[in-house]
This record gives sequence, structure tokens and C-alpha cells, in this order.
Amino acid sequence: MHLLLRWMRRCGRHSRSRMPRRLKQPVSYIRLIFKSLYFNSLTNSEVVLDCILEPVFWMVEVVTRWFGMVFVFLVVALTSSVVFIAYFCLLPLVLQTYSPGWMMWHICYGHWNLVMIVFHYYKATKTPPGYPPKIKNDVPFVSFCKKCVIPKPARSHHCGICKTCILKMDHHCPWLNNCVGHYNHRYFFSFCLCLTLGCMYCSISGRNLFIDAYNAIDEVSQPPYTYKDRMFHKSVIYMWVLTSTVAVALGALTLWHAVLITCGETSIERHINNKEAKRLAKRGKVYRNPFSYGKLNNWKVFFGVEKRSHWLTRVLLPSGHTPYGDGLTWDIYPLKKDMMQKIF
Repeated sequence: MHLLLRWMRRCGRHSRSRMPRRLKQPVSYIRLIFKSLYFNSLTNSEVVLDCILEPVFWMVEVVTRWFGMVFVFLVVALTSSVVFIAYFCLLPLVLQTYSPGWMMWHICYGHWNLVMIVFHYYKATKTPPGYPPKIKNDVPFVSFCKKCVIPKPARSHHCGICKTCILKMDHHCPWLNNCVGHYNHRYFFSFCLCLTLGCMYCSISGRNLFIDAYNAIDEVSQPPYTYKDRMFHKSVIYMWVLTSTVAVALGALTLWHAVLITCGETSIERHINNKEAKRLAKRGKVYRNPFSYGKLNNWKVFFGVEKRSHWLTRVLLPSGHTPYGDGLTWDIYPLKKDMMQKIF
């Protein structure tokens, strides 16, 4: 190790004068990471692994930061293409062949689903997730952020892509080009849920059309289809494949977040709570999540449901109400008591 360091110093001295300015900072960064591997005797395998993977994490953060708007454009473009096919290819077919009852069902449900998707995606991308105050205050904190150099309240974490701390941070979503935190977590989950339902709706209702279109294209001796017929078949196949794939992938993600909401956790807290539970289990103790109010109450707190009518006005319809609390303090027991009194 000592000989390797001496060789690196010599190479650094000879190449420092010839190295372009753009490469000096990355090379210095890599050299600092390498030196951190033998910083002291308390270094363990996790620290070494984090240091080795630090360039990978840095590259992922840079790519995600630069391509955030590209991901948003893809979401808008793909969703718009499915809506275009539904309006100009499928809706005329529905109006011609379906009974009045089924016709009203498809029109009402399809437009409700579309409004919910557009509203929640817009709010999830444009609503700030919430940030800890950067000036001196009396808010209680549980740790100190070494990157922001500010106190971190409970459930707050630093986002390397946004370069700031986020209140009740769940994760940084590249498809939103935004962090998912205290103030936009509900919008993110509602968008995922409504988009999953919309994709399932298109996949199930368009299955027979997909089979007919696929057989029409796959036939060896094809009848003399017009250009409009061929485009119709290809559009149906494109829509069915896209919506079916998204329904499976996004459905799994939505189900995972539903489990986290039921437990009163975020994605980051699930990892932290699992480690804490294992640590206490070795001591014969049981870990309890201090931010869980019970399965049903966790959903009521998440959606902001205070009375029965809110299941309609705040869950099944677009609503811009703010979540409980300010994301800085989590006074658990008074909140739980108030919730029980208001709802029941």
C-alpha cells in the first residue's frame, strides 16, 4: 500500500502540470476516495464498499439530474400517444358498437381516469417536497446534515440530486424530475395508482382488438387493407403492449408503496427500520415504528381524511389540500387522538 501511494504521488507530480483543468477536479476526487479507504482502524467493509461505489453513485446523480426533463417528456409523450389512439381510434368504435350503458361507462370512467392522471402528475412535479429551514430556529432536530450544514428534523434526508435536505423524503423520482417528500407524496402515489388503473383499463378493454389486429398483420395472405386500416392495427398493438407493460411494472411499484403507507414508512425508513429491528432483536427487544398510527389511520393521515365525505372529495376526486403537519415535528399521540375524534 505504501509503495502504491508513493507511485501515485510521483505520477501526480509529473502529470499535474500537463493535466487539463477539467480533469484536475475528478482526479483529485478519485484520489481522495482512495485515501479514505485507509483513513483509520475503525473502517469496516460497509465504509470501504461505499467509497468504492462512490463514483458510481456520483455518475448516477449527474445523469439523473441532467436527464430529468427528458424523463418528464417521455411520460408526457407516451401518455399523450395512448390518449390520442383512444380518442381517434377506439372511441369511434365504442360509439358505433357498444350499448348505451357500456358507452356511458367507458366515457365516464375513461375521462375520470384521465383527469386524475393529469392532475396528480402536474401537482407531483410542480409541488416542492418541503425543505428544512436554513436559518436558526427552535425546531427540534435529530441529526445534522454535513452537506447542507443545517440541522435535520425527524424523517428528513439529504438528496444528492437536488443538493438539499427533504422533509419526510421517500426518494428522488426521475420521472417527476422532483423529490417525493412531505408535501407531494400523496400526489405521487395517486398518480401511480391512477396510471396503473388506466393502463389496466386499456389493456383489458382492448384485448380483443389487440388479438384481431395482431392476427390481421400476421396473416400470410393478407386482404387488401388500406393504409388507414394498417395504421389502425399497428396503433392498437402499440397501445396494448405499452399499457400492459406499464400496468405490470408500475403496478408492482404502486403495490410496494401501498405496503409502505400501511406501515407508516417511506422507502428510506423501511431500510433504516429493518436495520434497527435487527439490532434490537439481538438484544431481545422489539422495534416499533414511532410514526405509525395503525394501518387504517396511516391511510387517513396520508390522504388527509378527517370525515367520511373526504373519501370522495379528497381521494376519488382531485384535491389540492395540504398534508397533516409541517413535516418538521411529528407529535404522534395528540394527532392520533384528534384523528380518532374527528373520524369516529
